[in-house]
Amino acid sequence: MATKAKDRPKFGSRTGTSYEDDLYTWVQEQVTLLRAGRLDEIDASNIAEELADVGREQYYRLESAIAVLTMHLLKWDHQPDLRSRSWESKVREQRRRISKLLKKNPRLKSDLEEAIADAYEDGRDRASTETSLPYETFPVACPYSFEEMMTREIALASP
Repeated sequence: MATKAKDRPKFGSRTGTSYEDDLYTWVQEQVTLLRAGRLDEIDASNIAEELADVGREQYYRLESAIAVLTMHLLKWDHQPDLRSRSWESKVREQRRRISKLLKKNPRLKSDLEEAIADAYEDGRDRASTETSLPYETFPVACPYSFEEMMTREIALASP
């Protein structure tokens, strides 16, 4: 039996759960409306904002992985006597994360320069904290190209 329009539950900021009051429930309601094709009832403005946030989150994930990668590269370069298998592993892990993000989000490739610049300050700060070396020990600008970050050999010499 078909449901009459007046009998359908109403969702969205005007008649259902408020975006501001309960984001999780609001999302579930908006998904229900979209899947049902009830586009006249959706909260388009807030849906657009949430979609924009999803895109920004992908950029931040890339930036975070680059920050961790640059931290380990800086540590590798500035503390050669403390190099470890753990550092090697962390470099490989961050490289995989970056590669996966770029594979799933190819548009991020055009933002790599900006992401590296944004991430490097965090990577530099983390390297200073973890090594106890003065912040000024590390270059002001990122000394690594993206290609070098992703392909430079990082391996302990075999005994």
